Amino acid sequence: MKLHLDPVGSLYLFTAHGSSHVDINNRRFEDNVALLPQRIVERWTTARFENLVEADFAILARLGADVLLLGTGNRLRFPSGKLLRPIAEAGVGLEVMDLAAACRTYNILAAEGRQVAAALLFD
Repeated sequence: MKLHLDPVGSLYLFTAHGSSHVDINNRRFEDNVALLPQRIVERWTTARFENLVEADFAILARLGADVLLLGTGNRLRFPSGKLLRPIAEAGVGLEVMDLAAACRTYNILAAEGRQVAAALLFD
């Protein structure tokens, strides 16, 4: 019998989400969190969407992802272009979506082996 490693089994994935939380590999998070396939960044910012600053995006730009999914809570909101300067300068692709869509999209891209990060903000 041939055995194969399941690469998805060793990844951090979203296993549940709600309006005020996400579960990552069945562990609950209720504060802003960033997720990569091999790493969790708890409280990447303590800001709410309205209070984000350029330095918050500089943290995300240094994560090493090719694609960043920004989950803006229960509704889709776009940060100003000025705030996104560190993301653009790092050459990171950015997709802005609501939290639920970011979780679903992240899981698909991570399972495909993509170097993706999801940065989630809670309302």
